[in-house]
Amino acid sequence: MYKMILASTALFFTQMVLADSPSIAIKQSELVVAEDINWGYLNPLRGDKSPGAANLWGDRTKNSATGMLVRFKPGFSSPAHIHNISYRGIVIKGLMHNDDPSAEMDWMPTGSFWTQPAGQNHITAAKAETNLIYLEIDEGPYLVKPSKEQFNNGEHSLNLHADNMVWLTSDELTSLDSKKVSLSPLWQKQNQQGVLVKLDAGFNGQLSSEANPLRAVVISGELSYRSVEQSEEKRLEPGSYFSSVAGFKHQLTTERGAIVYLRINNTLQISDQ
Repeated sequence: MYKMILASTALFFTQMVLADSPSIAIKQSELVVAEDINWGYLNPLRGDKSPGAANLWGDRTKNSATGMLVRFKPGFSSPAHIHNISYRGIVIKGLMHNDDPSAEMDWMPTGSFWTQPAGQNHITAAKAETNLIYLEIDEGPYLVKPSKEQFNNGEHSLNLHADNMVWLTSDELTSLDSKKVSLSPLWQKQNQQGVLVKLDAGFNGQLSSEANPLRAVVISGELSYRSVEQSEEKRLEPGSYFSSVAGFKHQLTTERGAIVYLRINNTLQISDQ
């Protein structure tokens, strides 16, 4: 009986505290500004000989999908190697080469896209003073292994130069409700897909999606960003990241134009303000 009285009293006071406490709002979005990113090494075993790396979402050291930034020093050229998992990359800054060790150098500028199948022998090189890419994996961990362990996973690599992108407009896509927006599909895997979105100079509008989550990385140009959770305008440079749950609205403005990469698993809508 004594225990029952104590339990009832504890429950009563717990209910009183909860009733008097303000409701805790659960964030519906995330914003990471490029200048606030914490950097580490892509291959820690090589120390400062390794490219720098920073997770934007996920964790490249665990068995999970991950999106990360990778930066390379001028003149970087890796030894021939393989990876245990497939990845895709988008050039944010600089000039990048990724191909078979015997292939001629084919430098890809900002906005270019490539895929690297697991097990395929290749090298990666960087040419410009500043070299930065967005790298994405659907599973982890992300590991670098010697060429002697190469294998064929059945996939084919792709190098897509920025000049060869196919851009679709509001005339072809109902998801675009603005003449200042165009979209280039990059990849699709089951219900996931990745696209580049080009916002022309002077765009002032709204981006939302039923994707849960929507993930976005600024590839080039500049954006001014606001949302109901970010009332103070933020300037997003290349490498900045934002994400949200389904239905969340992002307010985007650009004076000079911008390109944004989106990873989504549901419908997308971009419209003028």
